[in-house]
Amino acid sequence: MDERIITSSNLVEDNNEYSLRPENLREYIGQDKVKERLEIFITAAQNRKEALDHVLLYGPPGLGKTTLANIIAKEMSGNLKITSGPAIERAGDLAAILTTLQTNDVLFIDEIHRLNRAVEEILYPVMEDYALDIVIGKGATAKSIRIDLPKFTLIGATTRIGLLTAPLRDRFGVMCDMEYYNEDELKEIIVRSAHIFKCEITEDGALEIARRSRGTPRIANRLLKRVRDYAQVKGKNIINYSASKLALELLEVDEEGFDRIDNRILEAIVDNFNGGPVGIETLAYFVGEELDTIEDVYEPYLLQKGFIIRTARGRVATDKAYEHLKKQRVQKISDQISIFNKH
Repeated sequence: MDERIITSSNLVEDNNEYSLRPENLREYIGQDKVKERLEIFITAAQNRKEALDHVLLYGPPGLGKTTLANIIAKEMSGNLKITSGPAIERAGDLAAILTTLQTNDVLFIDEIHRLNRAVEEILYPVMEDYALDIVIGKGATAKSIRIDLPKFTLIGATTRIGLLTAPLRDRFGVMCDMEYYNEDELKEIIVRSAHIFKCEITEDGALEIARRSRGTPRIANRLLKRVRDYAQVKGKNIINYSASKLALELLEVDEEGFDRIDNRILEAIVDNFNGGPVGIETLAYFVGEELDTIEDVYEPYLLQKGFIIRTARGRVATDKAYEHLKKQRVQKISDQISIFNKH
């Protein structure tokens, strides 16, 4: 997993991506519906001289949730504090963060669905009343102290909104669904990043990288760096169509944005299970990956692209998967699904 170049998770080499992040909503490419909503809500909050309501950003990783949190903090003239659900283990950890916040600051909690339940319950009055309730002592001598907090904005980010508890989800006033980017938006991002890197790139070269970026800006920027390296060593220091195609083939990223593991999943369903359905546990065993990794990392994009579908009995490969693997389907997918659903 650590060596997978098209993973949407953050890698060590992405640490310098902060220089690529846009500074405001006007520079932010894509996610037009989300931008339009945020622009209205931010402007309204500024006019009332209030803090922006709490925001929940949900969707696959690598789509710009942290970038949006940075932009919101700058638009509201506040500071950004970043943490994650697993990092807040105890109530004291949360209290230490909250007591340092100032008016209009933004607290960004990544993977908020992984918050400890006890910590989450402390967060309820914080979000509703801007007050932190702390219990001091134990037993009969225990007493509760309420600390008033400045008006701040909590931004929660999650890749699995279904794991968020209803009480926590309902306390967010602004809900933003982050979607995969289309090729034109990714091409625009790649051209912008290439300009920041001070490297020459052609339209068709940027489009070829965009096509294989799995709809994710983080992956697009990572592939751009590797293609830039290839162009410097093997090409004429220009990222054109030929350089992009050859570099990405060298990286084993095919035209659909799949790597060898994605293709191994499709091949397992098609070759070993006659197109499916196959249970996710069995599939994870054949591929040699953890079950959670299959569900969280590989499967969402294969589902979104229409190469596999979920049924009550397991995963089934679609006609697109057979075409991609250049193999013939013995039985129609509709017949295959209906037969298994009868049992």
